[in-house]
Amino acid sequence: MRPGPSAKGVTMAGNDLGSLLGGLLGGGGQGGQGGQGGGAGNILGALLGALSGNGQGGGGSNPLGGLMDMLTKSGLADQAQSWIGTGENQPVSGSQMADALPDGALRQAAEQAGVSPEQAADQIARSLPQAVDKLSPGGSIPPGSLEDIIRAQNL
Repeated sequence: MRPGPSAKGVTMAGNDLGSLLGGLLGGGGQGGQGGQGGGAGNILGALLGALSGNGQGGGGSNPLGGLMDMLTKSGLADQAQSWIGTGENQPVSGSQMADALPDGALRQAAEQAGVSPEQAADQIARSLPQAVDKLSPGGSIPPGSLEDIIRAQNL
């Protein structure tokens, strides 16, 4: 593998994850901007693709575990754990999400989604709790690649 085209591979992986996450989150979402579920899936897919492409996700083919570790280290442990657990999901703000995420990964996700980093952080803050909740039905993040986990949910 040559180091050059990795950005394109990350984009492709982000697009694939985006479509899977869009299906996971559903098309309805919360409120007015058309295709909210798909848009939220695209931004989450772009973020997870950026994290795994930059080696920041820490989870190989499943950057979700690395993302949860980042949130925990950023003071959002209670919120992140509530999404994995079986109780009610605690909310996070866009600014909390922006503080917890690496700047480069957030910028890359925002660019791919065609929004500002602030808009991307807000979308991630709204959709990540729901996505993590659906991906961890047993109260823990299952092993395997993120794509396998999403497909196993049959959503």
